[in-house]
Amino acid sequence: MNNSMKAFLAAVAIGTMALSGCASTMQYGDAGSAKPISTEFGSSDLQQIAEAMVDSMITFPPMVELTSARRPVVSVDSVKNKSMQHIDTESITDSIRAKLIRSGKFRFIDRTTDDQTVEELKIQQDSGLVDKKSAVQFGQQLGAEFLLTSNFSEIRQKAGSTTDVYYKFTMSLKNLKTGILEWSDEKEIRKVFKRGTFGG
Repeated sequence: MNNSMKAFLAAVAIGTMALSGCASTMQYGDAGSAKPISTEFGSSDLQQIAEAMVDSMITFPPMVELTSARRPVVSVDSVKNKSMQHIDTESITDSIRAKLIRSGKFRFIDRTTDDQTVEELKIQQDSGLVDKKSAVQFGQQLGAEFLLTSNFSEIRQKAGSTTDVYYKFTMSLKNLKTGILEWSDEKEIRKVFKRGTFGG
């Protein structure tokens, strides 16, 4: 092998190594990881909030007593986002509702599917496609006994190279018959980011 060929092969090898060293990679992460990567609201924050709220609600003594013999019917209001970020509040609501349902202590009314429900009942009643004996009648659904409401707020401060962000999530359970708040709690999350400086 002459010197020109050796030089060419060496250049190819070096180029291949350089490209492989700069190649992008993709891997699965831990969905429940609590390690923050920015001050923005993220998936680990969502998990912390959902777990804290559900644990608080199902272990609150009056709730334990209320759910010991039956599963109350609850309607969930959408989370009120009072932060400066665009937050997928529906995802927070879904996570909390799913965890509460899995606890086996509550039943939920899903108002987000009311339009589809009405359409299905109309088909069963009026289309002639469904046996009248098995068709579901209007006015048979259970009413909610409780309303679950939530607020999400944020306070952001910046001084020099430091950004301090404080999040607060508040949730309350209201008795629709009496108007009494049967339970309420809040979860706080604080994130502090310091920008590095050269030579620091």
